[in-house]
Amino acid sequence: MGQTLLRFGVVLGLGLGMAAAGSHTGTSWQGIPVFALCALLAFTIQWLAFLPAWRLQTEAFYDLTGALTYLSVTWLAVALTPDQSALGLLLAGCISLWALRLGSFLFLRIRADGKDSRFDRIKPYAGRFLFTWTLQGLWVVITAGCALAAISSGRAAEPGGLAITGLTLWLLGFVVEVVADQQKRRFRHANSAERFIDTGLWAYCRHPNYFGEILLWLGIALMALPALAGWQWATLISPLFVFLLLTRVSGIPLLERKAEQRWGQNPDWQAYKARTPALIPRLRARSAVPRA
Repeated sequence: MGQTLLRFGVVLGLGLGMAAAGSHTGTSWQGIPVFALCALLAFTIQWLAFLPAWRLQTEAFYDLTGALTYLSVTWLAVALTPDQSALGLLLAGCISLWALRLGSFLFLRIRADGKDSRFDRIKPYAGRFLFTWTLQGLWVVITAGCALAAISSGRAAEPGGLAITGLTLWLLGFVVEVVADQQKRRFRHANSAERFIDTGLWAYCRHPNYFGEILLWLGIALMALPALAGWQWATLISPLFVFLLLTRVSGIPLLERKAEQRWGQNPDWQAYKARTPALIPRLRARSAVPRA
């Protein structure tokens, strides 16, 4: 119990710190910083969604709630910031397109799979289950933080060289993520669970969807940068947070452990793992050894 409370304290403390940094020099509504309102909304949505999820013992709408939270806080920032800049609208559009695509993809996937095994040992315990929803609130606030700070800054920053570079990275990352997800979905439908994907973008790295995710949030940060000032610069931690989350916490490490459990004794898997980097794609894929 004490450890759970400590985790809640750390997460909420980080959320408050991010809200303070993102609110610095930004616009306010009714005397309350717009960024702070967005952060509060992010956590509130998670806590409200937790109630039916706990009662029904389901994680079916966890990812969908995350996507809806991104949409909600982004457009709240747009709505409460007068004289919105073209840069702010560009950022809002990019985040919205990403959230709609990924949220619907993950929701349809969990409906097809029936469950997300990550939650099997969490759902029976109210505190631990609530913590995962609270953590998702922090994930939204930090990941979208630099964009929310830029949108709610009130500064008339117009798209320039950095924004064009950022948009290019965002587009590249978005396309890579979408194509990788679709390739894996088609592969799963055509093959048994005993086979692993090593074709298409998956021949260049073992987690191309995560590479695309990191790339697009780096693009968002570059687009947001011209509109930031003061402590708002701290919100540029966003792409670093995404990188650490996917490479050190819940992304690649978890999937690699599952892969080793399933295919660890499979020489084809070991050969694929040896020739294919985990995240940064090779410029040229190495040929796979034909399977017997």
